[in-house]
Amino acid sequence: MLQRLTATLGLLALGTGLALAQTGTPTPPAAGGVTTLPGNSANGDLKEWQLAKVAKVSLLQAIDTAQKQGDEKEGRAIDADFEKAGGKDPVHYAVKVVYPSGKLVEYGINAETGTLYKTENQPIERHFTRLKPADFQNARTSLKEALSIAEQKASGGKAYEAEVSKDGSTVQYAIKVAGADNEQTVKVGPDGKVVD
Repeated sequence: MLQRLTATLGLLALGTGLALAQTGTPTPPAAGGVTTLPGNSANGDLKEWQLAKVAKVSLLQAIDTAQKQGDEKEGRAIDADFEKAGGKDPVHYAVKVVYPSGKLVEYGINAETGTLYKTENQPIERHFTRLKPADFQNARTSLKEALSIAEQKASGGKAYEAEVSKDGSTVQYAIKVAGADNEQTVKVGPDGKVVD
């Protein structure tokens, strides 16, 4: 009788753990108060949008942190991606910031703590052949504004990735938003209006 009870409790615990892993529910805070996202454990089968929606740090917060870095002022975030944990990298946002001088820097912002953990200078030509630093500085709608617009359009989802492209002579954004059970891409034009 005791063996059956022990076996039943073991199966119940295993089933509960599997259910939590499938729903993408974060592990409760460990020592030090840091929530462990499923992507930091052996659960690498979740998609980026599923991990991004349970991240403690939002894309807007990561962009704010990235734009405060560096010696130059007035840097503008132009691209941001949520990335799963891998190797020595934690789950993080890779945020590219361009400065008026033309310098492009990618900042790695930890998605659990919001802290900067990596900085990498990159040649702007590697990423953008038709866009110039002035195009970003002169854009009427910033990436942060485009994120807010996309989240509203997606009924309160959580933006986790943003790419920029050139639409004619102006900047346009493609924002990926994690919803309750799917992801959606919202395009925002230079005037802040959603593009169909």
